Amino acid sequence: MALELKIPAVGESITEVEIGQWLKKEGDSVGVDEPLVELVTDKATLELPSPVAGRLVKILIPSGQAKVGDAVALLEEVSAAASGAPARATPLEQAAPAPAAGMPESKVMPAAERLAAQAGLQAASIPGSGPAGRVLKEDVQRAIAQGASASGLSQRAPSPAPAPATARPPSPPSPALSKAERHDDVIPMSPLRRRIAERLLSAKQNTAMLTTFNEADMGVVMELRKEYGEAFQKKYGLKLGFMSFFVKAVVQALQEIPQLNAEIRGSDIVYHRYYDIGIAVGGGEGLVVPVIRDADKLSMAQIEAVIADFSARVREKKIKPEELMGGTFTITNGGIYGSLNSTPILNPPQVGILGMHAIHERPVAKNGAVVIRPMMNLALSYDHRIVDGREAVTFLKRIKELIENPVRLALEI
Repeated sequence: MALELKIPAVGESITEVEIGQWLKKEGDSVGVDEPLVELVTDKATLELPSPVAGRLVKILIPSGQAKVGDAVALLEEVSAAASGAPARATPLEQAAPAPAAGMPESKVMPAAERLAAQAGLQAASIPGSGPAGRVLKEDVQRAIAQGASASGLSQRAPSPAPAPATARPPSPPSPALSKAERHDDVIPMSPLRRRIAERLLSAKQNTAMLTTFNEADMGVVMELRKEYGEAFQKKYGLKLGFMSFFVKAVVQALQEIPQLNAEIRGSDIVYHRYYDIGIAVGGGEGLVVPVIRDADKLSMAQIEAVIADFSARVREKKIKPEELMGGTFTITNGGIYGSLNSTPILNPPQVGILGMHAIHERPVAKNGAVVIRPMMNLALSYDHRIVDGREAVTFLKRIKELIENPVRLALEI
């Protein structure tokens, strides 16, 4: 008897999802908890696993929108031995090749194949990021953005032969472009990208957002990481990053200036007496902001562990919707992309967001002399409806003091 694979509840207030990449084809064997299809919500991209070991009989909704509770496929439950799939697929087992008795399974998903064909790309030559190295639609989109078209390379005009030393080289002919070589790629906005766009526009329209700036000398923190980084990694199995210093500094500054750990709720101001710090993490479709709960109660090693876990699961599209909800303040690091300065946009209903930027050596005045120091620009965007300029400037100045003198983070002074 066929078993229906239904869309589960994937988070508070989420009633609809978009069917993404199918990771299995009709007739494929599946194991318990083996991912079958990607579900794209307005908060994250998730994988829907098989509840049983058996076979994927029929795909009912190949693509498009589906509601929570809808059946998207039919499964046939059989024993693990009969299905040819393990009862619980491990990452190594998921990466194993198809059984030798059958035809080798294609590593290119149908949507990826179609998009690659439209763009003139060889889908099989594109590195895949899906299970077992499968090429997903996102991989093709990335290749298009990077201009990685093998056919395009072959269409380039050959370099002219070098002219004799006494001859003047001829001017290269102007390339003749046909209409077929000029085209647009139209890719529907995913629910996650649409939701990001809506929230950013809402933040600009519905808050009195201002940004104040400062800079921090990162020299002492960099020296601490150099001196103790190896011992830290040996003890905890984690790299000592900059973010744990900033999370600690933000928590301490929020404790001193609670207006930035608040929100407007109707005609009331709600001051949070807990510290759930959102960390912006880049994913395939944009930034998502998983939340470090009770950051004030965590050690630096625990903070680094949570951040590393979030980063890995965002890349693997395994972040949970509830992990993206309920933060009281956000930190975003544009510096990892090379940004020197920015005005970060608020993440409502939060009223503050701290922007970190790239570290660059530049001349600064220290004790009456000009010296070269590793400096980072800092930006604090805030909602002026409940945060005054004095409070915002004081908050950012406190962050600067704590980062430049990190011993204060341990002593809480």
